[in-house]
Amino acid sequence: MKTQTGVANAGNLIMTGVALMLLGDLLFALNDAMGKWLVASFAVGQVLVIRSVGAFIVLGPMILRQGPMALFRVEQKGLQFIRVFMATCDVALFYAAVAYLPLADVMTFYMAGPIYIAALSHFFLGEKIGWRRWLAVLIGFAGVVIALRPSTAMLSLPSLFGLAGSLAFALSLVMSRYLRSTSDTTLVTWQTIAALVTGIVLSISHWQPATLIDWSGMLLLGIVASCAHLLITRSLKLAPASLLAPLQYTLLLWAIVLGYLFFNDIPDTQIIVGAAIIVVAGLFIFHRKNLKETVPVEAVPPDGH
Repeated sequence: MKTQTGVANAGNLIMTGVALMLLGDLLFALNDAMGKWLVASFAVGQVLVIRSVGAFIVLGPMILRQGPMALFRVEQKGLQFIRVFMATCDVALFYAAVAYLPLADVMTFYMAGPIYIAALSHFFLGEKIGWRRWLAVLIGFAGVVIALRPSTAMLSLPSLFGLAGSLAFALSLVMSRYLRSTSDTTLVTWQTIAALVTGIVLSISHWQPATLIDWSGMLLLGIVASCAHLLITRSLKLAPASLLAPLQYTLLLWAIVLGYLFFNDIPDTQIIVGAAIIVVAGLFIFHRKNLKETVPVEAVPPDGH
């Protein structure tokens, strides 16, 4: 009976983790749609400033509970700076791209993040991957190239913003994993401070008056993003990452739905084909990684190492 109870409790925790991940992804998609709406009327720098202030409404109590001085007791300060820089580039480039491109287009670039992470982890984290996963990485990148529309979009600055932002996103996650002994509060706080400083610099001479609704929207942007981060962080503590990671692809579905509902954007065939290739390649990488980690090595077909 105790064993059955333990199994049931474990199952409940996993289901809770799945629910939190799905809710966190929905909040991120809402955050992205709100950001697209705001940067249509305001400079990226101004949105970053007020968004960061909103984030501190959530982060403030967490910083007080942890102790403000803990923010300065961090490992490997050089790598911390690189991670913060990449996280800031990620947010700024995302808003710069989404100001001109449909939400689903930009999210397609970002859905390639797990594929970039698989490749980058090989070099920076020593996580060796074999030829099957390398092939999936290359196929996934081919999906990105298809979504970029090589004939014209290679010369499109907003598309390059989306591509560069997705690479910065992947690098920031790799750095976060490398620096995983640093608390979530410290990691998120420093990247929020960096976004605030960057926003102040970018908004010089570009600051515009706004209505109460606009200010509230920018503050809400930070609150929603912080809550999404917290939900996803909690979900990863309740359920296996290999189960939760593929759920990230629901972001693309939400981007298509919200893009249509709020901006009347309908993704074209090239974006859909590119997104499908990226998703299939990413799911194969997750499947292969999970297989290698949970099944005896002798029972798994060789993966090139």
